[in-house]
Amino acid sequence: MNLHDWIDELSDVLEIETEVDEGLLNDLAELTHDNVDPVAGPVTAYLLGFAAATSAATPETVEKLAARAQTLAENWDRPAGAPDPDDVDDEIPDDRGIDHSSDVVDAELDDDREGVR
Repeated sequence: MNLHDWIDELSDVLEIETEVDEGLLNDLAELTHDNVDPVAGPVTAYLLGFAAATSAATPETVEKLAARAQTLAENWDRPAGAPDPDDVDDEIPDDRGIDHSSDVVDAELDDDREGVR
């Protein structure tokens, strides 16, 4: 079985009628795999397909969407496999030596002002 047969059979199983530019998808998947993350390839292909489906995109529009994704992947500023900065545990500074007595006074003043209103 070749790729075209697979696409036809899979489309039948998924009950969809679509044209697929497998070369475009493969190139985009390889680029995102290499520049972003090893699993970015299939995820990118899925999201491109989702975007195309939700906008009833023509083949030309799919190419434009893929070009946007390609530009993003080519300009990706984090090395493949780098941890997500949001997932990194930042060190919590030790502030035990800081005098917080003025914070208590400020809070009491705020409470007093609230009562005056």
